[in-house]
Amino acid sequence: MNPPSNSPEKNPFLPRPSATRRAEKLVRWGLRGLTYFILVCICAILLTIAVKGARAVFVPHWPFINVEFLTQAPETLHVFEVNGQTYELSDSQFRATYEEQGLKSPPDRTYAHAGGGIFPAIIGTLLLVAGAMLIAMLLGVASAIFLSEYGKRGPLLRLIRLSILNLAGVPSIVYGLFGFGLFVIFLDWNISLLAGWFTLAFMVLPVIISASEEALRSVPTGFREASLALGSTRWTMIRTSVLPYALPGILTSSILGIARVAGETAPIMFTAAYLLRDQLPWEGLDHWYDFFFQGVMALPYHLYVVSAKLPQNAYTERMQYGTAFVFLAIVAVMALTSIILRIKIRSRHNW
Repeated sequence: MNPPSNSPEKNPFLPRPSATRRAEKLVRWGLRGLTYFILVCICAILLTIAVKGARAVFVPHWPFINVEFLTQAPETLHVFEVNGQTYELSDSQFRATYEEQGLKSPPDRTYAHAGGGIFPAIIGTLLLVAGAMLIAMLLGVASAIFLSEYGKRGPLLRLIRLSILNLAGVPSIVYGLFGFGLFVIFLDWNISLLAGWFTLAFMVLPVIISASEEALRSVPTGFREASLALGSTRWTMIRTSVLPYALPGILTSSILGIARVAGETAPIMFTAAYLLRDQLPWEGLDHWYDFFFQGVMALPYHLYVVSAKLPQNAYTERMQYGTAFVFLAIVAVMALTSIILRIKIRSRHNW
């Protein structure tokens, strides 16, 4: 009987079984299994946060959203029993129910930061991310334009690029201490939005510079030569013939920057965040510029406090997972916005 056409005897170009090929197959399946294991772990973590966090954010009745959790400041939670029924009231509700009505407060259990909501932390996080990314994008893109378009090749330029790459690997706690020493103490900005903005901006600046420079260098040289041949100045050439086509790559760096800025606790803790602040940054100001020198609450720092600094129980767990759920949703919305904007710009400037 003739061997099949796909056998090694009939087709000498087919791979032959060997110990090396079996080892390669084993390594390939091992790497594949490790990748699937990591994905399963990530999905399990996200699913746990989604399920437990949804219990704090959503309610089974209209309007199906826990408005109190999303619109109030964190408060102490009072848990007590009256006539065999258990009540859970935030500190403001507890005072309104018992103290203002002149009733005697029953024995109760109190849990710090387990009542109320996280509205000040949401506002503080949005302000910190928006301000830090604005500063980082302006400085980062300007630096990338200099390195890509104006800098002359040589040892100095290579040293600058190497320094930028090294700064990208510096731990966030170092940036936090740097911002605390420079902005909070030396420049006397105190714990404020301004100090947090510049600290977080400097932290993500290396990533934005590197990604933006690569995006600028990926634009074909012919675009530059055609613009210069028509009599444009160098800056006009960069503004009209390079930047529009590099914007999708620049926005990719902003996606990476948003995720890191929003999630770093140490720089925020040292430069911008308060444990508890009832007033929003624009409330109680003497002058308009005092807004920039107000400290804020932030979701990462609030999550750190309720997870690591307070006794753990069912009530603090609800606050933990609710905060984590809202935090991940905010980061996802910001990243999705950058992705959609990048897709639109890329479709408009197709080359």
